[in-house]
Amino acid sequence: MEELVIRDADVVDGSGADAYRADVVVGGGRIVSIVKEAAAAGCQRPKARRELDAEGLVLSPGFVDMHAHSDLALLRDPDHSAKAAQGVTLEVIGQDGLSYAPVDDRTLGEVRRAIAGWNGPGDDIDFDWRTVGEYLDRLDRGIAVNAAYLIPQGTVRALAVGWEDRAATPAELDRMRRLVAEGLEQGAVGLSSGLTYTPGMYARDAELTELCRVVASYGGYYCPHHRSYGAGALEAYAEMVALTREAGCSLHLAHATMNFGVNKGRAPELLTLLDEALAAGSDISLDTYPYTPGCTTLAAVLPSWASEGGPEETLRRLADEETAERVRHHLEVTGSDGCHGVPIEWDTIEISGVHDPALADVVGRTVRESADRRREEPWATARGLLLADRLAPTILQHVGHEENVRAIMRHRVHTGGSDGILQGAKPHPRAYGTFPHYLGHYVRESGVLSLEECVAHLTSRPAARLRLPDRGLVREGYRADLVLFDPATVAAGSTFAEPRRLPTGIPHVLVDGRFVIEDGRRTDVLAGRAVRRTPPA
Repeated sequence: MEELVIRDADVVDGSGADAYRADVVVGGGRIVSIVKEAAAAGCQRPKARRELDAEGLVLSPGFVDMHAHSDLALLRDPDHSAKAAQGVTLEVIGQDGLSYAPVDDRTLGEVRRAIAGWNGPGDDIDFDWRTVGEYLDRLDRGIAVNAAYLIPQGTVRALAVGWEDRAATPAELDRMRRLVAEGLEQGAVGLSSGLTYTPGMYARDAELTELCRVVASYGGYYCPHHRSYGAGALEAYAEMVALTREAGCSLHLAHATMNFGVNKGRAPELLTLLDEALAAGSDISLDTYPYTPGCTTLAAVLPSWASEGGPEETLRRLADEETAERVRHHLEVTGSDGCHGVPIEWDTIEISGVHDPALADVVGRTVRESADRRREEPWATARGLLLADRLAPTILQHVGHEENVRAIMRHRVHTGGSDGILQGAKPHPRAYGTFPHYLGHYVRESGVLSLEECVAHLTSRPAARLRLPDRGLVREGYRADLVLFDPATVAAGSTFAEPRRLPTGIPHVLVDGRFVIEDGRRTDVLAGRAVRRTPPA
């Protein structure tokens, strides 16, 4: 007898097709059978050791978070309700060109300092890996949800070249090619870049193209955080489209937003660019989060020259009065490349987290608000925080536009990604609420997407991008990564005021056929594993 039958569920299967009523039988971590309209037809109903009454609930594939920053959280926090409670059953990590494999001892220390604001300093983690394969093996010991990994191009460059702003030598480029190939052979699904973050931003297009050729040869995809989401956003998108076309590589655009005042109402221009590339044969997808503010580290807005050489060099420059004044001028007057070419507006920069508890009074306030309280200029406040907290502060950037968010999420190649940073006392609510916010606000309340269409965006489309042949749909033989939610009540609990509140209306989540959320509560099940690249046919 099979393990579980889910009775009378309204199945939204991930394909975009209309919902249907069915009993779904689960066994051995997979969907064993689907009996449509069993009760109405009066046929023999399937039996199992356990029955779950799903009357009034939608059964869908588990959601895929195409842009996650849980690289250490998956190891640190076995509960991981931030994602499990949303119905997320698979996260794609290694994002924005900076993560923890492949590394050597030097590079690991540098990367840990550089992205402490994303993942914490990692003092509570045993970094007992150096290669991509070893990191994936570490995940295989048991995690809350599944995880796929992108090779971080910035980390690869730090390992082969360092943190200097210069072209790679032929020998260094050969080493980067080998590192990318090795990571793909060990199971990574593609390559990420952070082209407004050091040292990845120092790579010229020719270098990135060569790495993308390697990715293409393994059937992976390239996922860039491109060079601008502000003043040069459309040009930056076009650059990535052209680069991957030349390399013959699939492209997935990370957190594909059009932000800052210069881009208000310009999402249709981006979508026209993508439609033309798709019509010409490019393989492109994208992800977005359903909110207007962005989230990153405070150090990320600095001009690239200020970050050359790594975190310690950045701190040295900030401590020097003359150099710090040059930084201020680039931020406030000319527009730093780290702030996407737009002069910074300190009243849009809200501190969301700090590492040092002694600095907690700034959390939840904009830099300008804290500066006013201290009776100093905003740059003095920002500079002091960066020095005192050693580049760790995280920020919310209130620079988005609702009409752009809605236009992009309707596109046929759109997928969902939280871009969720779980660190800090007041993180962005997208970390805890992205997927129920799509279903509650943008489906039920606003009607921007139909339920069936939205579920397809969050399930089968990302599974197709990841080349996963047995995930992303409710189909017989597919993995039993499933979520049951109430379409009438599903909603994000997280808000900007209370960002760690869990969602409502998602009573059950299964990973590999096992309940990780049951009756709205986290179980002790660790059914997640590394999901490795599927070789091309």
